[in-house]
Amino acid sequence: MDALLDHVIAAHGGLDQWKNHSTLTARVTYGGPFWEFKGNPDFAGSYAVEADLQKQHFRQVQEATGRTVVFSKLDDRVSVSEADGTVVDELDGPRATFDGYAPDTQWSLAQEAYFSSYAVWHYLLEPYLFAWPGVEAHEVEPWTEGDTVWRGLSVTFPESVDTHNTTESYYFDDAGLLRRMDYAPEVNGRPPVAHYVRQQDSFHGIVVPTERHVHGRNEDGTPDLSAIPITVDVGGVEFH
Repeated sequence: MDALLDHVIAAHGGLDQWKNHSTLTARVTYGGPFWEFKGNPDFAGSYAVEADLQKQHFRQVQEATGRTVVFSKLDDRVSVSEADGTVVDELDGPRATFDGYAPDTQWSLAQEAYFSSYAVWHYLLEPYLFAWPGVEAHEVEPWTEGDTVWRGLSVTFPESVDTHNTTESYYFDDAGLLRRMDYAPEVNGRPPVAHYVRQQDSFHGIVVPTERHVHGRNEDGTPDLSAIPITVDVGGVEFH
């Protein structure tokens, strides 16, 4: 295992802690203007979520409405159901439905559900996910943020895992905690993104980021702090 990755995983609780659990449950709140811009303003809000820790499967139930989203990579399917079980939107092979999309292309409800599901599943499992079979991670050039230097980790994911990009960049402080990640989401026309972790907390000995701000990324790599299109807040984390 790469030395930086080993340090990072240890800082987040260690492999044994992660491997001893099958699922993570939490309360996740989506904010920012992105959801309305993509065509589904009522998608924002708080959800009770369940993330499988050993395969890419994610379930989220909107607290205000009971609307339920289920994404399964194994089945390559996402569905959105009302509280009474009525399916209101669904997609088989959801990734392919974004082909040719630009950053200003609006999404269906199922597409928005797919995006949030694969992304937040990733966020909740990182950095444990980096040690999965088929995932490759190695240290790269650091990133200087103001007066601090964060060590860089390049992570390449196999086709068996849906993510923003096949290869993404992650940056960690001296303690091994995640501070920033860079990517350009394929499903949204590949706009450059600088995604910051603003806060993290320990739950049962495992460190989980609890406040995330997603910004645009300028040509020189600096973040565009004039707007926060997406916020993701996490609380009440439990491991099972």
